[in-house]
Amino acid sequence: MTLIKSISGIRGTIGGSVGDSLSPLDIVRFTVSYAIFIRKQGDISNSIIIGRDARDSGKMVSNIVSGTLMGCGFDVLDVGLSTTPTIEVAVQLENAAGGIIITASHNPKNWNALKLLNGKGEFLSERDGEEILLLAEENDFIFPETELIGRYSYDDSFNNKHIDEVLKLDLVNVSLVKSSGFRVVVDAVNSTGGFMIPRLLERMGVECIRLYCEPNGDFPHDPEPLPENLTVTANLVVEEKADFGIAVDPDVDRLAFICEDGTMFGEEYTLVAVSDYVLSKTPGNTVSNLSSTRALRDITLKHKGTYEASSVGEVNVVEKMKATNAIIGGEGNGGIIYPELHYGRDALVGVALFLTQLAEKEISVRELRDSYPDYFMSKNKIELDHEMNVDVVLSILEHNYNGEQISTIDGLKIDFETGWVHLRKSNTEPVIRIYAESEGKVEANALAEKMINEIKALF
Repeated sequence: MTLIKSISGIRGTIGGSVGDSLSPLDIVRFTVSYAIFIRKQGDISNSIIIGRDARDSGKMVSNIVSGTLMGCGFDVLDVGLSTTPTIEVAVQLENAAGGIIITASHNPKNWNALKLLNGKGEFLSERDGEEILLLAEENDFIFPETELIGRYSYDDSFNNKHIDEVLKLDLVNVSLVKSSGFRVVVDAVNSTGGFMIPRLLERMGVECIRLYCEPNGDFPHDPEPLPENLTVTANLVVEEKADFGIAVDPDVDRLAFICEDGTMFGEEYTLVAVSDYVLSKTPGNTVSNLSSTRALRDITLKHKGTYEASSVGEVNVVEKMKATNAIIGGEGNGGIIYPELHYGRDALVGVALFLTQLAEKEISVRELRDSYPDYFMSKNKIELDHEMNVDVVLSILEHNYNGEQISTIDGLKIDFETGWVHLRKSNTEPVIRIYAESEGKVEANALAEKMINEIKALF
């Protein structure tokens, strides 16, 4: 059993003892600490928005969260089965005090989590997240009396409102996409993308071939939209002679494409392609995290913009985007952040912009992918055990490679002339992530393997 308490939220497995899983008592404690934090923000709305993905545990967690918030004096607006970006947009549209998204994102179905939003519909800053963790350690909570208990309401119209907002964006050309006659396979891993992505496509005149689109929480494969998990999807794209395939994770903030020939577009290149389109229309700056491909830097420079790298984590990317006035950014895991709508990873925005780009260029998805720099990224991880001190590991490696370009703002990134490697402790799993990128698959895998062996040799 696992319970991970971090600034980005509370994530854990369902079932087990208190403090060692996402138990009902842990859900109450962290929901109360969030409510106290929101109340301390001052004269704000009394409404908090909640929503969930399709996991089996979602309804149970949602009921506990909503009841706890009401017991803390907040009105709860429950948008029901929805997506992470939809709930972020809903907080903005309703001028709510905050939001709680009940989803464990790419984790297996026996996990769930509370993702916490501020009144802007954005993930909390590191400082705010730390304050909530400290509040959760207190035991002197005081709750309001009967007449001050909050009210509950349910409204699932925000799913369509989110799509409305996407389709109103200046760079989304619905009529052009409709005239292109696209046919697309959608793999939504039986979560809420199973109705959200098809709705978006239908409104853009795209024929949708559904695969795993029943929002029943029964994930048919590992929910991360990685190549090894999408073989059935890729085969269906070829069998159906579709223009391309779309894969999203359970809460629909990560987006991956599959080319018409069944090859992977590459989740790293989701952000690259969409940024290329946006920069071609509105030149400006971009941001991605340290673990993302160099190709975004290359594309940004081509469009005369400035590229910056942030620490891993959506909140860190958003902070860097605001600081550099970036017009688009995100993460190499298929996360698109387009501030024209909101500061959050949004697969629906990514799909709409990608379709418009494809319709405008009148080329295949494989041709579009071939037009970009061809880097390969090797993504690996090492399970942590009690003997492994991550800080010591990174310090030793930093010393060993002090002749290279080094960044220590988030773990350790070592830039070599023909590639880079980034090592960091995960915020969501008990692992060290080891990402390596180079100009070829063999070179990237060799670089990653070299680092893995060096780490293992230390223990």
